[in-house]
Amino acid sequence: MLRGHRLTMARIELDKDVREAALRKLTLYMRDELDRPVSGLEAGFLLDFIGKTLGPAFFNQGVRDAQALILQKLDDVVYEIEKPV
Repeated sequence: MLRGHRLTMARIELDKDVREAALRKLTLYMRDELDRPVSGLEAGFLLDFIGKTLGPAFFNQGVRDAQALILQKLDDVVYEIEKPV
């Protein structure tokens, strides 16, 4: 992405096994921690809402973390190959 230009983030699609595991965890959390049993359909709606509204924030943080790591590694490489003057 170019600085100053905004790209639309694609909708995050979880593969079937990952989505099913997330739905199980969400259903158990709602039941055990919040004493609010939810159906699979309700858990699916909640997971979609969380992904749509909070997913970009987590994604962006992951991108920033990756960028910081890459820049750190690049600094290490430059330090190693730099010739003394």
